Amino acid sequence: MTSFVLPHEVHGDGAHKVFAVHGWFADRSAYAAVLPDLDRTAFTYALVDLRGYGGARDAVGSYTTTEAAVDLVELADRLGWERFSVIGHSMGGTVAQRLMAVAPHRLRRIVGVSPVPASGLPLPGEQGVLFADAAHKAENRRAIIDFTTGSRRPAAWLDRMVERSLERSDAKAFRAWLDSWAGEDFRTDVEGCEVPALAVAGELDPALSPALMRETWMSWYPRAELVPLTDAGHYAMDETPLELVRAVEDFLRADEGEPA
Repeated sequence: MTSFVLPHEVHGDGAHKVFAVHGWFADRSAYAAVLPDLDRTAFTYALVDLRGYGGARDAVGSYTTTEAAVDLVELADRLGWERFSVIGHSMGGTVAQRLMAVAPHRLRRIVGVSPVPASGLPLPGEQGVLFADAAHKAENRRAIIDFTTGSRRPAAWLDRMVERSLERSDAKAFRAWLDSWAGEDFRTDVEGCEVPALAVAGELDPALSPALMRETWMSWYPRAELVPLTDAGHYAMDETPLELVRAVEDFLRADEGEPA
């Protein structure tokens, strides 16, 4: 076990242990809007900051989904969690899938909220430049958030999301993470995994859409489920928090008969 510990905050004291992993644009504060309505009696939620974000903004590392999966297993050991579920948003959804390769025996269930598929996400031409330069250009981050929410959200909200992203991520780590979640293909390491896997995808997101989940997530995982959210884009935690909590906790509760 390394000396590094993912910064985290724990909510609840339920028997079902759950990690919540943020995406590329935010630290654990990405889950702030859903926190008031989580079931703290059935579940214990640990919200984490990946390396390069929030409390781990200055942490060194390779900034890869594999490293993050190992970090989560080590945190589970420190918390005394033998088995646990994982919720991951976008890039965090890729981390959840990495856990299916790293420690499938530790997983109860995984949930991907607009998850990047295990095959990565090709970003050709100008799109690749837009994402790569987002590391140091606020306007690029804003354009990406606007596009992936169907260009329907208020300007002030877009500005707030960008401001949070800049404040709570390290630019070099942010850029390095892109190469991992977008560029690495580990589909063959997880295809056929029997861990129950829910994908929640916003219909306003043209990139990580329900259609893409049907082509990837639903065809790879034998025990997969899909919940499309009509009024959400890429940021369901902010756009449709109550619908997200209901979908996720209904799925997690289905495992309550299993040993913890």
